[in-house]
Amino acid sequence: MYGVTPAATTKAPRAASHRSARLDQVCATAVEVAEAAAREVGGDRVGPYLYPQPDDDRVVTHLFESLQPGYVGWRWAVTVARAPRSKHVTVDEVCLMPGPDALLAPEWLPWSERLRPGDLGVGDLLPTAPDDDRLAPAYLLSDDPAVEEVAAEIGLGRRRVLSRSGRLETAERWYVGDAGPAAAMARHAPAPCGSCGFWLPVAGSLAAVFGVCGNEYAPRDGMVVAADYGCGAHSEALVEEPPVAPLPPVLFDDARLDVELHPAEADESLGHG
Repeated sequence: MYGVTPAATTKAPRAASHRSARLDQVCATAVEVAEAAAREVGGDRVGPYLYPQPDDDRVVTHLFESLQPGYVGWRWAVTVARAPRSKHVTVDEVCLMPGPDALLAPEWLPWSERLRPGDLGVGDLLPTAPDDDRLAPAYLLSDDPAVEEVAAEIGLGRRRVLSRSGRLETAERWYVGDAGPAAAMARHAPAPCGSCGFWLPVAGSLAAVFGVCGNEYAPRDGMVVAADYGCGAHSEALVEEPPVAPLPPVLFDDARLDVELHPAEADESLGHG
């Protein structure tokens, strides 16, 4: 009884031999044996015969085209072998094997390399590797003076803290991201966050570069922002009142004036009358 590899898997590559394997003629002529084994697994999904491929001494793989839906360019691979001085050929395994033009899935990556910001959901756990170079044991002397000042405070019981490389990596990620000076919001801001009254500097060596926004109306309220980030909710972004237009000058026609006599002059004019 020969082993059958599931059709959805690929055949593991064999270890390279120190010398090129010679095509065993007895195994190479066992095409009918190989085709019968292939059809026992794949049925009518087994296509025309392609060619034999030597794997090792007295070990040959026969390749057939695959008519399996979704496996364009793949081949049915049937490996046969025989014992020394024996003419009896047996089937080792049957599997689907990708050809040179086969459509393959992307190369598998461990979860730690596939993970992206935002993938962590509610209830998910994200273990940190014991040798993560972003972290350092908390009992080691820190090169951050601000950390050393509070190292003896009650409650500072963390086993690990950010290492120097971890802080630099974090700072670079924040600075080039949506909270840095290259963001569209920052480029159109009236002034940087470092001069805003709502800017709350973080503790430690990053205090000169990063802070948390404390303006509930700002787009990054409660989030880390760079000192040279900015938005339209800056505390000193005062709206200038429009200038008041001057009143138009008073115009009059001095050629059309009504002349009125002073009361004394009017009485004198009547007395002479």
